[in-house]
Amino acid sequence: MSEHSRSGISRLAASALMPQEAMVEVHKQEKKLLIGIPKETSFQENRIPLVPEAVAQLTANGHEIIIEAGAGAASNFQDSDFSEAGARIVYSVEEVFQCDVVLKVAPPSEKELDLLKTRQTLVSILQMSMQNEQYVRKLSSKKITAIGYEFMHDDSGVYPIIQAMSEIVGSACILIAAEYMSNAFNGKGELLGGVAGIPPTEVVIIGAGTVGEYAARAALGLGATVKVFDNSVQRLRRIQNHLGNRIFTSTIVPSILLKELKHADVAIGALRSSEGRTPVVVTDEMVSEMQVGSVIVDVSIDQGGCFETSEVTNHSQPVFRKYGVVHYCVPNIASRVSRTASTALSNIFTPMLINAGEVGGLDELLWKDKLVRRGVYMFRGSITNRYVADASKLPYKDLDLLQAARI
Repeated sequence: MSEHSRSGISRLAASALMPQEAMVEVHKQEKKLLIGIPKETSFQENRIPLVPEAVAQLTANGHEIIIEAGAGAASNFQDSDFSEAGARIVYSVEEVFQCDVVLKVAPPSEKELDLLKTRQTLVSILQMSMQNEQYVRKLSSKKITAIGYEFMHDDSGVYPIIQAMSEIVGSACILIAAEYMSNAFNGKGELLGGVAGIPPTEVVIIGAGTVGEYAARAALGLGATVKVFDNSVQRLRRIQNHLGNRIFTSTIVPSILLKELKHADVAIGALRSSEGRTPVVVTDEMVSEMQVGSVIVDVSIDQGGCFETSEVTNHSQPVFRKYGVVHYCVPNIASRVSRTASTALSNIFTPMLINAGEVGGLDELLWKDKLVRRGVYMFRGSITNRYVADASKLPYKDLDLLQAARI
């Protein structure tokens, strides 16, 4: 081997022993968030996105929380509960909307849209089916980054907030039905459930998703007989596995469904449509053949309802009767148990906001957390959700490209 080759190898060996630069991600400086929570103005919206315990966690991490006075009153939280947890209570909604991050349950009203400032971050539900093109354009004109929590989902397709609310609603709808079967609510005077020596209540559930599963779980726990209908055999199989009970299940065959409805004391409508209206599977004629005093709780009413006789009601006047059958058709059942629902929301928002602070803000979190990124329907004024873009007739832009370009 030549002297030149040996010296080259020696230099290479020497360099291998020297410390080398490593390509690593630069750690972003932690960012303290300024989070504003206004009082909800949407009709009968009683929830609040953060409960006092969550506020205490966030303020302990150095974040500042500004809450409009009375924001938690509908969920039986006092202003003092929040101030003792470290929040600052203000009496001006305008001051709340000056925060970098505005956190809400319901979509901002038209008046609240005017209060939003340029390049703010908004976290709320969107409910695109209830909005129009002008609403989205106004958000876009302010270069808002908007996260719709109904769009947030993980790799397995689970929508954490939708699932949490569905679990609550599923359990609540059985308890609601139990109330309207009792004498106190001019019902049949029967107990929903089963007592020794007395035939159990018969509950028909249409829809084997999360609402249907938790409704079935609650009804079975009370001792009722449960029968579940759904057009997905996979969902029917899953609900049996989750319940650990070989309950009656069937696809939605009108003749079989009618046969069971005739004897049902309670019917729960828990079908969901991925887009558009929920299909009507129980006709006017089928309802007319149900028992007088039986109870329908149509959870699907926010998508039109799966009973032909359903009409939207509210928490003040929740029921009406048709053919002697009680109809409960309130769209926002979770607001009926708002303290529980608020805690469920807090359980999801709190770690999200803590993580955002640790990585340098919500914009940086979008790079690292796919669940949150999938919730973004607008990034600095550009529509990044194809469904929202199509519904509002505005151009769609890819979020990854916008972030990469740092637009």
